[in-house]
Amino acid sequence: MLTLTRDIGFGFGGAERIAFEFARRLDRSRFRSYVCITRSPTPGSAGQTAADVAQLREEGIPVLRLERGSTATLAPWARLLALLVRERIDIVHAHMPRASIPGTVLGRIARVPVIVSQEHIWSSHRRPERQFLHRNIVGRFSDVLLAVSERNRLNIIEAERIAPARIRVLPNAIDSFAVDGAGARASLGIPAREPLVGAIGRLTWEKGHDDLIAAVDTMGRAAPRCVIAGGGPEEARLRREIDALALHDRVELLGQRTDARQLIGAFDVAVLPSKTEGSPLALLEYMASGAPIVATAVGGIPELVQDGVHGLLVAPRDPAALAGAISRLLEDRELAARLGANARARQRAEFDLDVVVRSLERLYLELWERARASSNSGIVR
Repeated sequence: MLTLTRDIGFGFGGAERIAFEFARRLDRSRFRSYVCITRSPTPGSAGQTAADVAQLREEGIPVLRLERGSTATLAPWARLLALLVRERIDIVHAHMPRASIPGTVLGRIARVPVIVSQEHIWSSHRRPERQFLHRNIVGRFSDVLLAVSERNRLNIIEAERIAPARIRVLPNAIDSFAVDGAGARASLGIPAREPLVGAIGRLTWEKGHDDLIAAVDTMGRAAPRCVIAGGGPEEARLRREIDALALHDRVELLGQRTDARQLIGAFDVAVLPSKTEGSPLALLEYMASGAPIVATAVGGIPELVQDGVHGLLVAPRDPAALAGAISRLLEDRELAARLGANARARQRAEFDLDVVVRSLERLYLELWERARASSNSGIVR
């Protein structure tokens, strides 16, 4: 089977990390895994991409890099088509529309028996021409579309009129891990008893870090220290907002961190203030660490965290509500500990990578058996 993705690995967002882990965790006794990366890496991601590709190759997974610089660069697609035919690929799993649109077309030309296309977050802001292609190419010619949450699935059905039976939900997942809270606090230079609120995630508009900064501002003198780890296009704007609100002593942007998971162990409250979401890996990391969680009730978040059971949920774009939930967990440490423990138990039972990859393998085999049953029509070579 072949994993097709525009980018891959830990230099990008959740979709690229999931594609990386799915490719390398498949049962090698049942699946022979290939990877194709379509885009040339940006200067800022080149080093991490090279390291992730090297890891895949060291683990025996062939990687084809098309190094496409723009949408208009078409010639490299011939190399992917040649691979599909030469290696007699049985399953193509394409991640996100920029891979699933060409992947569906080339897969059908190469007579690949099974094509799976995965949405990691559906966007109502998708350009009309891209939505048209997704509906009429990916929606019509993929065997199955994967959504990362039930909300994500319903959005696709409602907006793109794709048959519900052809869309399955496969949740995101991460490895379970342990954190060293004392060590993380020491690395940040924050005393053990000082309340600390934190957020992990790319600095993009949809992640809502501006609302978290505003929430800290509304808390006035009672505001806890707040750190935000991650890089992205909104960094300069967020720094200007911190300057404008004179919050230098309360809010710190840590930039991109390689130890982000360990930092969560230092948080008295872990916050996900997103304006829109699919199934965020940062939230799963909060759950795995056992951190008390405050998050917005958008996208697939309520499917991961039940309000009052695994964390506290508030409306998006409401800094006052965000501040109230944070204050509640800082003041009621018994509640905070209970919610954190519940969240950790749920992540390990339902959203562990190996658990989800086994589900994906069962889906692959189901679709392959269905294709074999149709072999008289020439679908299976």
